Amino acid sequence: MDNSSSMSTGTATATAEYDRLIARHHAMRLRRQLLAPSTSAGGDLGCNAYGEEGGYDGAADQHVIRRDLDLISPLADLIDHLYAVMFSHRPYLRPLFPASMEFQQLHLERIFHHLIDHLDRPAELEQTLRQLGRDHRKLGVRPVHYEAFEEALCAAVRHRAGERWTEELEGAWVRMLRFAVGAMVAGADSALTEPPYWHAVVTGHERRRPDLAVLRVRTGEPYPYRAGQYGTVEHPALPHTWRQYSMGCAPRADNELEFHVRRTAPGGVSAALVEHTGVGDRLRLGPPRGSLLPDGDARDLLLVAGGTGLAPMKAIIEQQTAHRPTGRRVHLFVGARDRRDLYDWQSLSELGLHKPWLTVTPVTVGELADAVATAGDWREHLACVTGPAGMVGSVRTRLTAAGLPSAQVRFDQALFR
Repeated sequence: MDNSSSMSTGTATATAEYDRLIARHHAMRLRRQLLAPSTSAGGDLGCNAYGEEGGYDGAADQHVIRRDLDLISPLADLIDHLYAVMFSHRPYLRPLFPASMEFQQLHLERIFHHLIDHLDRPAELEQTLRQLGRDHRKLGVRPVHYEAFEEALCAAVRHRAGERWTEELEGAWVRMLRFAVGAMVAGADSALTEPPYWHAVVTGHERRRPDLAVLRVRTGEPYPYRAGQYGTVEHPALPHTWRQYSMGCAPRADNELEFHVRRTAPGGVSAALVEHTGVGDRLRLGPPRGSLLPDGDARDLLLVAGGTGLAPMKAIIEQQTAHRPTGRRVHLFVGARDRRDLYDWQSLSELGLHKPWLTVTPVTVGELADAVATAGDWREHLACVTGPAGMVGSVRTRLTAAGLPSAQVRFDQALFR
């Protein structure tokens, strides 16, 4: 057996053993939860970072962190030192992370900015963090790992601040982190009856464009998502590296899902899914996330999609076909660089047949935001916008300027994606 085969076999064995360990740990925690005395209906949402009753008031910590942010900026350097300390002191944690840390570090930087910006609204922030904690179970993250992270963060804050370090500054960062960790652990605990990830087999792979593929995968167990949500995908060639993709179909009885993937750069999960994936390959899916289409709103829908942002819109239309509120009309605008870039037009055309409540408008000339804003009066609609960040921002700006309340413009919160 050559070295590469030995390495592959060793990696597979280690992964299988780790998966079994996580499964046993998951079962033990679930058993403890089932045997524990019942808690109030509110659970632990009323606990602050130290488990005390009453919510966390983050406004004071937000003030301190913002006031002294220049002492430890740029955050990228703080994060570099944080991971260096954590992996140096606890090298056994390194295998939990991808080989390349570039995306992970950028992701953590965005999380820190989001925490700081929303710390004065802890109740709102907590819901996002609980969902993030639920999602992090797929990484094998456990509460003890957060302790190592806190220790490394303190060391990084002290290193960056140097002689200007204060207990007040470090305390504010620690309380913010403990609040976030408390919410994430609560979110993970609330999902103990769900697997941390789902195994899926590729059942279809269509290369619609040189840089774009539509994949169909089937999970062994039902994948509990709603139309408009997204999930994370791990490719076997890039262990511990997860990327976010929206489901391109409504939930189906045969457990088959659809993903639209565009390769944006060489290497990475998207490139692997587009260029190096075929029928029969196995992937792993993290828990579904997102709330693009809220429950209980029966207003007419304005759907605006650019690029592979079409995937969740297609899922929403499929869902509306089966469960549409009486009288609801749906108007979908699809933006593309040219007609050839309308990679799923045949499917959309078939989906629109014999549906007088559905209007589909392709936009291949001019700005998508302009075309949408000038096409009608949308003030009484619920709008959902997906696609590249710049396009989403332009459409939101034009719609709100035209009188559509910002609360009626839904879009993917891509910060934690």
